[in-house]
Amino acid sequence: MSSAVSVSAIILAAGSSSRMGSQKQLLRLGSKTLLEHTLESVRASQVREIVVVLGSAAEAIRPHIPADENVRVVVNDGFQAGMGSSLQRGLAELSPQAGAALVVLADQPLVNPATLNRLIDDYLENKPQILIPLYRGFRGNPVLLDRSVFPEIAALRGDTGCRAIFGDHLANIRKIEVDDAGILLDADRPQDLYLLRRIYESGSFDLPEMETAASDLAPAPELVLVGREGVAVALAKFARLLDFRVTVVDPLLMFAEMPEATAILRVMDFVQLPIANQRFCVVASMGRFDEEAIEQAISVAIPYIALVANKKRSQEVLQSLGLRGLTAEQLAHVRTKPGISIGAQTPAQIALSIMAEIVGHVRQA
Repeated sequence: MSSAVSVSAIILAAGSSSRMGSQKQLLRLGSKTLLEHTLESVRASQVREIVVVLGSAAEAIRPHIPADENVRVVVNDGFQAGMGSSLQRGLAELSPQAGAALVVLADQPLVNPATLNRLIDDYLENKPQILIPLYRGFRGNPVLLDRSVFPEIAALRGDTGCRAIFGDHLANIRKIEVDDAGILLDADRPQDLYLLRRIYESGSFDLPEMETAASDLAPAPELVLVGREGVAVALAKFARLLDFRVTVVDPLLMFAEMPEATAILRVMDFVQLPIANQRFCVVASMGRFDEEAIEQAISVAIPYIALVANKKRSQEVLQSLGLRGLTAEQLAHVRTKPGISIGAQTPAQIALSIMAEIVGHVRQA
């Protein structure tokens, strides 16, 4: 393929795996390490130039990278500064012929080579500045970056990744749906590795799109939660204590991970939500699925929509949705400062303030 060298790949494998508790690049999936699986997928794609960025435990990891004239290994001595520094190190090593770069995470071993090719082909046809894959409507990785944004990545400081520049390119971000759950599957925590191994051994991703834990609940207000950590977990607990139904929207969640959930929606399609006499939606996904979830909540006319995010992120989300055709009247329904004023700071306190506001709406109704 004549255009093969125009899109290169950077595999980020420099992290210290603090949440996993051991060097996750070397954890085993079958007979190979996670990094070996990831590298194998990238090598099987149209990509011909691959830069692997190591950092923590570089000397222990290097022997697991097979010799290949198209694979170059570099070490980021400042990996403690965060993923952004490793991305910068990788971009600096790309050949001048690289028109774009696939930013691949070393702990995503199940991404199909066909998915990488789909991203490359779409980029070559449409030439967006940023290309993001979706599975069941949820954003995943790898992300493809056009060379025009490389200087902005190079100027980033602190523990920030490429997403830090997305807000400046909202009109030039393209998202495409792929039939590959691997774009969502990484190994940040031990339970993630368990899921990866289960899917790898079974050869399929068999979680249903919609699953209900309790079908005999009496009609009750429903809280739709997008997210599974911090504020979302606390909100689920408060909601169940107050006899709300709780539907959690997350592509990989299991009931054991959030036992307060009465239903799990694993596709970004709110039309599938169960019937409810009153419905409230809180998006607390820590930036992962904000825009998609709010767009869905507006599309099914949920009257109370709250976004838990900082001011800058909230502005980016609303601006992006405006570019996608939502009106100012529709976006006015989104609460970017949800909750009653109690001086909340911790996730539990923020959840309490939001739940108090929701209860007020229920009582008024």
